[in-house]
Amino acid sequence: MPHFILDCSENILKIQNPKKVLEAVFETAFSTGLFDRNDIKVRLNPFKYSLVEGAESDFIHVFGNIMEGRVEQEKAELSYAIVTTLTTLFPKAPIISMNIRGFEESTYCNKSMI
Repeated sequence: MPHFILDCSENILKIQNPKKVLEAVFETAFSTGLFDRNDIKVRLNPFKYSLVEGAESDFIHVFGNIMEGRVEQEKAELSYAIVTTLTTLFPKAPIISMNIRGFEESTYCNKSMI
């Protein structure tokens, strides 16, 4: 169920294979023990144009969308783990960041629930 959406500069795709990046985030999320392997989804959105720190520069920002109910410490550790993994893959990228958004189980719906 958790969705990890990576926004990044297009140049990031020249530094590392996109599949490797997606798999690294997937495995890191799974390694936290917070999610079942079959529930994790990871997507990547490269941007051709962006301003980072007032100029064209590489960046990665991860939006973690997870079901409500996790404590702040779990969310903080998840963010830290994923940012650490991405920093290892992209040591020269000036901006690597993440935030976690929880959504309500009562308002969530997917195809299998119909």
